[in-house]
Amino acid sequence: MGWSLASQPREFVARTHLPANDTAAPAARAFVRDALEDWSSPSMPAWKKISRRAVDDAALLVSELVTNAVLHAGTEIEVVCVLQAAPKPSADATAEESGPMHVVVEVADQHPSRMVHKSKDTRHDWYGKGLRLVGARAESWGVTYRRTQKAVWFRIEAMREAAAPPAEPAERALHHELHIGEQQPATELPDRESGFTEWVDRAGPSYLAEAGELLAGQLDEDMVAALAAQLLVPRLADWCGVWLSTEGGGMRLSRVWHADEQHIDVLRRALEASPPPARLGARGQPWPWPSIPDGENRGGSALACSLTTGGRQYGVLLLGRAGTVQIAPGVARLAEDVARRVAQAIVTARQYTRQTTISRALQRKQLPASIASIPGVDTAVVYEPHGEDQTVGGDFYDVFPIGENRWSFLLGDVSGHDAEAMSVTGFARHLVRLLAREGHGVESLLTRLNTAMAEESVEAVQISGEQARPRFLSLLYGELETDPARAGARCTLASAGHPLPLLLSSDGTVGTAAHPQMLLGIDADATYTTDSFHLGVGETLLCVTDGVTERRSGARQLDDDDGLAEVLRDCVGLAARGVAERVRQAAHDFDTGPVDDDLAVLVLQAVPVPARARVQGPAQAVDWAGDAS
Repeated sequence: MGWSLASQPREFVARTHLPANDTAAPAARAFVRDALEDWSSPSMPAWKKISRRAVDDAALLVSELVTNAVLHAGTEIEVVCVLQAAPKPSADATAEESGPMHVVVEVADQHPSRMVHKSKDTRHDWYGKGLRLVGARAESWGVTYRRTQKAVWFRIEAMREAAAPPAEPAERALHHELHIGEQQPATELPDRESGFTEWVDRAGPSYLAEAGELLAGQLDEDMVAALAAQLLVPRLADWCGVWLSTEGGGMRLSRVWHADEQHIDVLRRALEASPPPARLGARGQPWPWPSIPDGENRGGSALACSLTTGGRQYGVLLLGRAGTVQIAPGVARLAEDVARRVAQAIVTARQYTRQTTISRALQRKQLPASIASIPGVDTAVVYEPHGEDQTVGGDFYDVFPIGENRWSFLLGDVSGHDAEAMSVTGFARHLVRLLAREGHGVESLLTRLNTAMAEESVEAVQISGEQARPRFLSLLYGELETDPARAGARCTLASAGHPLPLLLSSDGTVGTAAHPQMLLGIDADATYTTDSFHLGVGETLLCVTDGVTERRSGARQLDDDDGLAEVLRDCVGLAARGVAERVRQAAHDFDTGPVDDDLAVLVLQAVPVPARARVQGPAQAVDWAGDAS
């Protein structure tokens, strides 16, 4: 028994979700085409009701709506395609006698508060270019605002066999603007090109403003190239290639795009075989370029624009239009304007990349690649820099060997969070390593580091003038000495202007492990003293920076009324990593707002050592009864 509209649902629905990136538009086109092709199968009740014209128009319009959603919302996109069958005029009517059918497509984003992008063309109260095309091609369209979504939809007749001539040149131009690869008769080219030129003159300023706004926010040069290609194809060109200059003075092909994705690989090979020279047009004027075979074999013209700003070239933008002998002057001017904005965006992206590289280099000096493993001492570190880049902070730490059975540990914080402050932390950490390995004990090391910090501040003021700020350093520095014949470790430490370390015993008792002393760098003549104790098995030494102790919630700080000690007291039985994580979480949970300072935690916990690990060097008499100490 065959299908009949009388026995089947009057509506067919398909939906998909797409990411907000440059794959969304092609995926939307393919989704709509596949859905309509499925519903056009002879096994379906509507199989004679969906024309090729309707399928092409639906794919064309959904492509532009999705592109608008990507550009102006940037959230996940939902595409819904619906085939609506009108009721039969009578119960015994055949499928051919059914009422008209319609295709309805809806594109929804998750940004309901953002209005639909409106054209800046003051001569027409039209919406953005894609919606002008929807208005020209669709039977009806609209925008629906929901609580969590904004949806733009259109409705077209499923029967669209013959394409009527466009009502005016502007609509022909818009059709070509969003060309998706269909063949065009050569006789249509002159009218189509003149209509496109009209659009360039009329809507070019709005398009250029949109391009500049989108490119300005990108911080990766390859993303700039990808977005430039998406902006140019199919609006200004049928295909595009973007080369970027390299440090060695050459060119690399960053992005290739074609209105018909099937031709991208062919186009890429052709462009790679004929790269532009590294210097092309010192002032950025467009240059005619030989036609590139792109897989369509329709002929055409190409134009090269130097990506130049500030008198320096950063790459080459090459775009081509099929079926035209020469690219119109208006198109060339608009392409040149786009190229300038692409060049400016590339400069911004490279400056950001350069700054990020510097920050990472500073971080490599500021922080150790790894911390030493100490037999009998479990060690854990939590480090969270504050700031947008989240790569470099003012806090630093280190754990390193200084001799047989001896290790140093430190946790510091330099005033400020700028690049100069970061250089001070790298200077301090490396100087501590140098002094410690030269045999300086805790007192001598801190005294010498204090003198160096004070001299550094004086030199900074002499070089940079009064605007230079003195750099002060808070530092908790200590040494651990282990004994193969005894569990635990001997700890000697000093706190120079740093939050005092806390010692947690196995029975839950918490106390301070050092006394407060002056910041480093304030008084060149200051001296420092130490505190010593035995870190026994089951005991935990907690060291933190002021990002933990001074974490605020209103007028209160986390360490008010020994708040940090209370947190540590609840850590009895946890390993070093568990203690560090518990303290980190307590800092985050103390207030609902984000942590507004660097945060660093260093935990040292004495643990039992297997007997075989304690035997070192030649065989020796060991009193294993001392294990319990």
